[in-house]
Amino acid sequence: MFRRRRPLLRAAVVGGGAYMAGKSHARHSMEREQLEDEQSARIGDLEQQAPDQQAPAPAQPSPMVDQLNQLAALHQQGVLTDDEFAAAKAKLFGS
Repeated sequence: MFRRRRPLLRAAVVGGGAYMAGKSHARHSMEREQLEDEQSARIGDLEQQAPDQQAPAPAQPSPMVDQLNQLAALHQQGVLTDDEFAAAKAKLFGS
């Protein structure tokens, strides 16, 4: 009779462990679903707000910045010497 209890005890321990593992897995699955639902709700809220709020247009560079970039490109290409580049910058800035 003593031998009979061990297999039953072992089955109870294994079954109890499996039950707890399944219960834990189910709890984690529910938590994951809740997080996904919350995230979907937040995304939906943001999508509804998006048409109402226009993103500001990127700032247009001033013509002075464009001209300076062109001068710098010409200087890097070797079209303008250092002195010519300095003179063109001074003329651009009015100094």
